[in-house]
Amino acid sequence: MVGSERSVTDQRPTPGDRPRIVAPRRHAPDPTAAAFFDVDNTVVRGASIFHLARGLHSRRFVTNRDIARFALMQLKFRLAGSEDPEHMNSAKSQALSFIAGRSVAEIQQIGEEIFDELIAQRIWPGTRALTQMHLDAGQRVWLVTATPVELARTIAARLGLTGALGTVAEVSAGRYTGHLNGELLHGPAKAAAVSELAAIQGLELHRCSAYSDSANDIPLLELVGHPCAVNPDAELRAHAKAHGWRIRDYRTGRKAARIGLPTAAGAGAVAGGIAAAASVARRRQI
Repeated sequence: MVGSERSVTDQRPTPGDRPRIVAPRRHAPDPTAAAFFDVDNTVVRGASIFHLARGLHSRRFVTNRDIARFALMQLKFRLAGSEDPEHMNSAKSQALSFIAGRSVAEIQQIGEEIFDELIAQRIWPGTRALTQMHLDAGQRVWLVTATPVELARTIAARLGLTGALGTVAEVSAGRYTGHLNGELLHGPAKAAAVSELAAIQGLELHRCSAYSDSANDIPLLELVGHPCAVNPDAELRAHAKAHGWRIRDYRTGRKAARIGLPTAAGAGAVAGGIAAAASVARRRQI
């Protein structure tokens, strides 16, 4: 289910506040056009779930046993090379287990801290300028991502965007159950969510724009009238060239080669992010 639009007002820092990104004043609204941005490698350098995992690991949310379990699941995804339903369900359950029983308010606060600590300095300036271009034109700007919706909403709020669609974890009595509410917002599910949002808000998709780095998001990009490949992987770059889509690449050659490497998608990436974050933490302790 698509969440309701979240209004975001300009924020002015007060003494003692951590640095944050603030959006300038916008023009009059354009009610029928919007822009939709993927997050990982499109708005944020690298995977947001990786940065979230680093923050959670530093706060001792994740044990060494969790790390080993997530790493094994990521290995299975890489060897299989596909999203087998049984593996997907198992990975989703394991990836969510570390927040089971935690309160929504606690995770929301931690997400805001992690943005300030790890994510703010990893926003691509070029993509940030694209989001501002749409805001200045009076258009609504949404993040659409497989990242947990709480973190996605924090990123959107910090950037002064309209709101975010993301993967939703099940909540009972204000606490996470450790299960998903629905499916991962990944691949064709993104296009379906944006179609639903457009119907609710009266958007004309032929006037809308979408931005992504991944071929997994081709269904979303094909949905709108103005698709754009940002920091694209090889498959998306080829598809964009073949269809005359705009391409924007804000990476250096070496970064482009590294970021463009194929990775396991969906829930496998969640598990991989936890394992990779733990690896970084261990190296820093040596």
